[in-house]
Amino acid sequence: MAQLKNISIVLKPKAISEFESILPNLASWLLRRKKTVFFLLKDKERVHKIFKGDLKNLNFIEESDLHKLSDLIITMGGDGTLIGVCRNVIKSSPPIFGVNMGHLGFITEFAKAEFFDQLENTLKGNFQTTVYHLFHVEVFTKKSDKPSFKGFFLNDAVVNNNQVSRMLTLTVESEGEHIYNLAGDGLIISSPIGSTAYSMAAGGPIVHPMVNALTLTPICAHSLTHRPLVVPDNSNIIIKAARPDESFKLTLDGQQQVTLGSDDIVKITKKKTKIVHLVKNPTRTYFRTLKEKFTHGSREIK
Repeated sequence: MAQLKNISIVLKPKAISEFESILPNLASWLLRRKKTVFFLLKDKERVHKIFKGDLKNLNFIEESDLHKLSDLIITMGGDGTLIGVCRNVIKSSPPIFGVNMGHLGFITEFAKAEFFDQLENTLKGNFQTTVYHLFHVEVFTKKSDKPSFKGFFLNDAVVNNNQVSRMLTLTVESEGEHIYNLAGDGLIISSPIGSTAYSMAAGGPIVHPMVNALTLTPICAHSLTHRPLVVPDNSNIIIKAARPDESFKLTLDGQQQVTLGSDDIVKITKKKTKIVHLVKNPTRTYFRTLKEKFTHGSREIK
């Protein structure tokens, strides 16, 4: 395994005070191990405040160069910070070491109070990664084969109403076959890793991350017959408005949003050439995490 020399640190947006003690310690710790430390150029002013103006031996790179120039990326924030880094992968990411600075942090593997030992092992090459593929979202109009929008998601894509207090009607298809017409507040298309996010809150199933699937979870369906549906992740999912006067929103991972109209068609496919590698915490298992974060199955039998 190649030496992990260039270490990039990505911070949760806007936060300053919560980084004032941990971040200078982390940078010094890495520098003592002869590592080159990078931050994003867009965070330079904030890093300046956190380090009290002492930016000696720190380097700054453009966000577009993050995956290309890094041997290891450390994200410090929550799941949103980690997901944002993953969505911007070019082809295959370097190992990504997620540190949870908050409370929930389901896919950020390491707690802020105890990550240094595991980071030491990672720098020595003693680590394993979990591999995930991104999902590709394209928007076409009925009059054009050229996409008007392209994006990616790791967790989920959400199609919901663009108008207050009005029901949205969608047509959902897969592999050329009509699945259903859905009337309600919208639809969540989630990956297994995203099944414990918005989809779960809307009544969708918890899907183990090693299952190759996509889950279609209706949001407040205006019917007793529309249930969450699990389909193979190599399926092409097509979503479009069922009525000519519809407008709706498409949101990717809760971070990127586009407004669409009745002539727009959303196509979702698995992107096999967009791969992320998340460093695994050897002290943590999936089912243990479910119990800790969501008290899933934690009730004792007496």
